[in-house]
Amino acid sequence: MSQKSDRQQAREAVAAYHEAELAELVARVAEAIDRFRSGELKAFDVDEVLFHYSRAAKELWKFCNIGNVQVTAGQLHGAPPVDWWDRGTPRGARRPVDGVPTSELE
Repeated sequence: MSQKSDRQQAREAVAAYHEAELAELVARVAEAIDRFRSGELKAFDVDEVLFHYSRAAKELWKFCNIGNVQVTAGQLHGAPPVDWWDRGTPRGARRPVDGVPTSELE
């Protein structure tokens, strides 16, 4: 294969990974919104989830877009899965959401 073809395959692999992982993060937001609509969470709790989502999505974006795409694609194969939600957790103790530990929102 040519280098151009290798880079294209790497870009496609990283893009597919990025989309799949982003979909998982968005699903967490959707769950929080559903819980808000059912009265289980308050608006501030959903806001906290949205903030967490933003941090996690930024970490995922940095992984997928900064650096050599071929190296990034190589890291996707055989490496343990990355928990991007966990990577987006602000430093310090996790605050419970409406009496529900943040880990239950995960």
